[in-house]
Amino acid sequence: MSNSSNPLLLILAFFSIYFIWGSTYLLNKIAVTELPPFMLASIRFISAGLLIFLICKILKISLTISRKQLVNTIIAGFLFLAFGNGVVVWALKYVDSGFAALEISAQPLVVLIMMRIFQGKKILPMSMVGVVLGIIGIYLLVSQNQVTNQENSWLGIGMIFLCLLSWSYGSLFVGKANLPTNHFVNTGYQMFTGGIILLLGSLAFGETWSWPTTWSDPTRYSMLLLIIFGSIVAFTAFNYLLKVVSPEKVATSTYVNPIIALFLGWYFLNEQITMQSVVAAVVLLTGVYFINTKKKLVMFSRFSPRFGKKLNQ
Repeated sequence: MSNSSNPLLLILAFFSIYFIWGSTYLLNKIAVTELPPFMLASIRFISAGLLIFLICKILKISLTISRKQLVNTIIAGFLFLAFGNGVVVWALKYVDSGFAALEISAQPLVVLIMMRIFQGKKILPMSMVGVVLGIIGIYLLVSQNQVTNQENSWLGIGMIFLCLLSWSYGSLFVGKANLPTNHFVNTGYQMFTGGIILLLGSLAFGETWSWPTTWSDPTRYSMLLLIIFGSIVAFTAFNYLLKVVSPEKVATSTYVNPIIALFLGWYFLNEQITMQSVVAAVVLLTGVYFINTKKKLVMFSRFSPRFGKKLNQ
C-alpha cells in the first residue's frame, strides 16, 4: 500500500476494520476461556509479525528501517497491541465480548478529547452533543446489574477503559510519528515488538504455556483467524487508514464493531443482550455520529445563519 488514498483500498481497509475487527471479540473470548490471556495475545502477534516478515522476503520488500522508526514501532506496538489489546483479552475473562466492544465504542469520544488536549483542536458544537451522549451511553452500559453483579466485572471494565486510553493515544501518535513508509512492514514490526512485550509480560505473571496440539479445535481455529485476518489484514488496513484519513474517521469503526460483536456473542456464545444494553448502544453510537459529522447544529443555524456559521467554525 502507498500513502495515496486509492478509493478501492479505502473501501477494503474500512471493511477490514469494521467487520473483521468486530469478529475478533468473539474469537478472543473463545480462546481466552482455555488459554492464558497474555500467552494468547503474544502467540497471535509474534506469529503474525513473523509471517509478515516472511511475506516481505518472498515479495522482496525491504525490511530495513531507521533507528527512529524502530523506536516508534515499539511505542506503537505497546500502545496498540501489548497494552491496548493484550489487556482487553485479559479483561474478557470477566466481561462479555459484546459488552467489551460497546465500551470500546467510546473511542471517538476519547480521541476527540485527546485531540483537544494534545493538539489544541476545537470541539465543535455537534461534537459537544456527541460528548454528552457518549457519557450518558457509557453510564447506561456500565450501570447494569447484570454487569456489575458479575465477579471482578468492575476490574474488567476499568482495565478496558485504560486500554481505550492507550489505543486512542496510539492513534494520535501513529498519525504523526516517523514510521516505516510501507504499511505492511510497519504492521510487521508493530506486531512482532508488541508480541515480544506480551511474551515478557506473560513470563512475568507466571502464565502456564501449552502446545497448540493440546488446544481444542475452536481455540486453534480462533487463533488462526486472529493471526491471519484480525492481525495481518485488519491491522495493516488500520495503519494505512491512519496515514491517509483523519484519526476521527478511523475511529468510526466503532459504529460497526459493537453490532458485529454483540450479534456474534449472542449467536455463538449465548451472551445476553439486555434492553439497557440496546439503549446504551443506540445512545453511545448516536454520540459517535455527532462527534464525526460535519453538519451544522441546525437548531441554532435555523434561527440565524450567521450564528450557526460562527458556531461551527
